[in-house]
Amino acid sequence: MSSFGIGGIGLHVIVAIFFAIHAVRSHQNMYWLLLLFIFPGLGSVVYFFAVYLPSLRQTRGARAATRAIKQIVDPNRAVREARDAFDRAPTVDHRMRLGAALLDAGNASEALEHYQAAANGPFASDPALLQGLARAQVATGQHAAAQATLERLFAATPQAREQADPALLYARALAAVGSPDTRAAFEQALACASDAAPRCLFADWLAAQPDAADRERARVLYTEIVHDARHWPRHAREHNREWLQRAQTALAQ
Repeated sequence: MSSFGIGGIGLHVIVAIFFAIHAVRSHQNMYWLLLLFIFPGLGSVVYFFAVYLPSLRQTRGARAATRAIKQIVDPNRAVREARDAFDRAPTVDHRMRLGAALLDAGNASEALEHYQAAANGPFASDPALLQGLARAQVATGQHAAAQATLERLFAATPQAREQADPALLYARALAAVGSPDTRAAFEQALACASDAAPRCLFADWLAAQPDAADRERARVLYTEIVHDARHWPRHAREHNREWLQRAQTALAQ
């Protein structure tokens, strides 16, 4: 009985030390340390519910898991809520929200209609609007129109050229229309890449070129993706799953 008590006290202290380390690393108020060490059992319980659990919910992996669960349980929720908001107040913001939800749900044609309608109004040069319009145009195969839209975006907001999403979208549009500027666009997308998508899509384009040096570079890019994937945390592996699988398939061939 006494050994159980000692073991119980030891466990409380270990848990309290764990939470104390978390409190220090996350820059919590020092009163948490006092609570954890003066009352290790009760303090740990309070800290878990007041600080530790909410912090877990804010991590990228937790947010991704939450989105995935919501998509499985109610796959049309985002579109339904966005449509309801637009029906109540058909503002440009609500139209853009609906367009984005439709795009994510795979309904690119209707999303394009909403973005085109918004682009004809006073917010025609809004960066988020132009990027959403270009996404919808690429998704519906209107690559030349997407190129023009993105060039409008870059003219209005030059820093967008150095942002990962519009830079990659532009490279994809140029590749689809066979532009001689495709290589430079992909190099720019690589320079500001935040995931494996630019490397994989650039490698896909390089692999289709007649030059042997391009095909060799494609192989190197695919290999880099597979190598780097060994060190990705779980959320990164989930986020880049498509690109990893494509790289593995390309190398196998």
